[in-house]
Amino acid sequence: MAEPQPSRSAQAGRYAFAALIVSNVFLAFGPWMVRLAGEDGVGSTASAFWRLALAIPLLLLFAGIGRKGSLSLGWSMAGVIALGGLFFAADLAAWHYGIVRTKLANATLFGNTASLIFPFYGFLIARTLPGKLQAGALLLAIIGAGLLLGSSYELSPEHLEGDLFAILAGLFYTLYLIAIDRARQRLAPMPVLALATLAGTLPLLIFALALGERVMPGDWTPLLLLSIGSQVIGQGLLVYAVGHLSPLVVGLGLLTQPAITAVTGWLAYDERLGIADFIGAILICAALVLIRLPERRAPDLR
Repeated sequence: MAEPQPSRSAQAGRYAFAALIVSNVFLAFGPWMVRLAGEDGVGSTASAFWRLALAIPLLLLFAGIGRKGSLSLGWSMAGVIALGGLFFAADLAAWHYGIVRTKLANATLFGNTASLIFPFYGFLIARTLPGKLQAGALLLAIIGAGLLLGSSYELSPEHLEGDLFAILAGLFYTLYLIAIDRARQRLAPMPVLALATLAGTLPLLIFALALGERVMPGDWTPLLLLSIGSQVIGQGLLVYAVGHLSPLVVGLGLLTQPAITAVTGWLAYDERLGIADFIGAILICAALVLIRLPERRAPDLR
């Protein structure tokens, strides 16, 4: 008897988990690039604008938008993607503002509060409670996130403003992920990302100009690395993964970012790590392994 062949959907999503992890590795270096752009004098919202604007040509090319018959959208789906782009613009504006006013690790952890909210959205739409392995993985991730920053995870007057804006960014990011999840049920990843990026670009430029920020950089290197690394590669792989993985897996995957950014902050800005940081990172890794294990089904008693 011939072995059953995997479905086209299963084949397409074969590398989704690997894509999720790689995407978060690239996204984790984004805050550093924002800091470097700020040191060059570019405003935080302006750097968010360039992150999107510089990525548009590549995203349109990869998406094939503009070719005859390349894209067919109904008004409702176009509205979902546009709304997602606006949520993403709000996320970047708040997050970039927070990045330059708190520690890199704080900004990344608070900015990824979606990692804990987005899974609950998944349970809500599935109308089910998490299984034992899922609940265990989520609990490990929560404990790991709490420990991850150790001595650098502090709410001080010096960092409070940045921390609060990063938390606000995390809420907007959750809404962005929900919109992307809806859009990915019907469309391929690159068209979704390209259209969402287009929707978010102009509002960021208007906001940067309204704040009186310096928009034009003296050194394009950090902004190019931010755009290609975070928007094209990081978000591109993330949007692909969102279409094939559950919100719980995506949410836990986002927690790899604070671990990497904490190390970057340590090496680049002497934001030192403690034992609690390493224990937290290990717990998050354990949660990622646990979430990939199949749930054990109850025996069939018939």
